[in-house]
Amino acid sequence: MLAIRRVLAQQAARLASPIGGTRTGSSLLISAETAAQRTLMPARQMSSSNSSIKSSSSSSSSSRRNTKNDGQFKTWKPLAPTLRHRRMVSRKDLHKGGPIRELTVAKRRTGGRNSSGHITCRHRGGGAKRRIRLVDFKRSEPGPQQVVRLEYDPGRSAHIALIKHMETAKLSYILAPAGLRPGAVVQSYMGVDLNELVKARRLGEGEDGFELESEGESEAAAAEGGVAVVEAASEGTTAGETAVEEPVVKETAVEETVVLEAEPSLDASPTRQPTKRAAEPDLASDLVGKISMEVGNCMPLKLVPMGATIHNIGLHPFGRGQLVRSAGASAQLLYTASSGLAQIRLTSGEVRRIPVDACATLGQVSNGDHKHEKLGSAGAKRRRGWRPTVRGTAMNTHDHPHGGGRGKSKGNKHPRSPWGKLAKGGKTRSRTSSMVIKGRPRR
Repeated sequence: MLAIRRVLAQQAARLASPIGGTRTGSSLLISAETAAQRTLMPARQMSSSNSSIKSSSSSSSSSRRNTKNDGQFKTWKPLAPTLRHRRMVSRKDLHKGGPIRELTVAKRRTGGRNSSGHITCRHRGGGAKRRIRLVDFKRSEPGPQQVVRLEYDPGRSAHIALIKHMETAKLSYILAPAGLRPGAVVQSYMGVDLNELVKARRLGEGEDGFELESEGESEAAAAEGGVAVVEAASEGTTAGETAVEEPVVKETAVEETVVLEAEPSLDASPTRQPTKRAAEPDLASDLVGKISMEVGNCMPLKLVPMGATIHNIGLHPFGRGQLVRSAGASAQLLYTASSGLAQIRLTSGEVRRIPVDACATLGQVSNGDHKHEKLGSAGAKRRRGWRPTVRGTAMNTHDHPHGGGRGKSKGNKHPRSPWGKLAKGGKTRSRTSSMVIKGRPRR
């Protein structure tokens, strides 16, 4: 490049020098250099772009040769000891670009320190910069929403899905359940007026589920009933029995609730059918045809069929989801009703009560293979914001209960935390929640 630059500078100097020139040699040299730079600039840009393209293509091809992606896990060729056992979940189906900027906020790190500067959470600090994705755990906006794409979220173990409202075109993030694909349509029934759905379900039906009769049909039925009573009375008079009084016959013809037996006897008075009272509406049965039970749909627990697999479960009525949100997690609905408390079984085996108006999403959380990942190196751990962990036996006596002594002795003590709490199997919970029916099995 330097030789080419000199040749071009000399050519430009010869072209720029006047015939009877009065310029000095330095001015000619400066003008020649500027002209060479101007003529050489496009060539530099082209060469740099070509070299960057070549380097990127070569690096990508070499990375493809050194990695293997079978759709479930991504593994590396053991070019270094840290790559031998490294195994990460495949991200072939995820979005390759960044998130929606408006749906993220900057994450400000504290390094595990409080406002006084003291370390209150050990082993934290450093790591790559992150932006927190604002995930909609409440799902309060009703209506159909289409899945645009699936994305990786560095702040959680599960994947997230970008959805777009089909009516308002509003974008939002939700937890991606297993099996959700771009193009699918999900809905939320948390902000829907359930009484309106019941009315729509019962349109053209009575308030207790029986079909209503039109005015003409009711009048015709009343007339037929009156004729039957008159005929029965005429048969009774021919047999020599006492005839039914005319006012009673007229009154019977007007009433709609008189029921006659197959062989009417004049001694028996007409009986009135017990009136049917409108039963309390059962939302679970009335809204079966109005609610879609597809994976990713969010609804109150009282609308979820019993035995269904759910995630993103709320703890308070009409609140955000707080339970079952990590990768591969799921819960099972054991009991629900139109009011009161439902019962669910968590992944840990715990059975607890939840208000029936709390939210729940159908399906299991995505990225179930996250538990099989292996980082392979300490550097990968540091890039995720984790600092090294020092063993208690390597500390001094005043720093840890296991510290001090000669060699690797920990003083014949049971494993403890730096603050003296039992670390393996010791009970630390002083009270339990009244909503827990059956605790998780413990060792």
